[in-house]
Amino acid sequence: MKELISKIETEIEAFQKDANSQLESGNKAAGTRARKSSLELTKLFKEFRKVSLEASKK
Repeated sequence: MKELISKIETEIEAFQKDANSQLESGNKAAGTRARKSSLELTKLFKEFRKVSLEASKK
């Protein structure tokens, strides 16, 4: 579970960096990367929910 949380933190940092780059300087490529990160975060959050529920049942 620690590894999953680490992946989530890393992906959030990448998302924030790219989203800010798009917002502040209008970098279209950064916007594309931010959208890709948001999709990856969705997958990671779903996995976290699954793992968390399994851990709470023990």
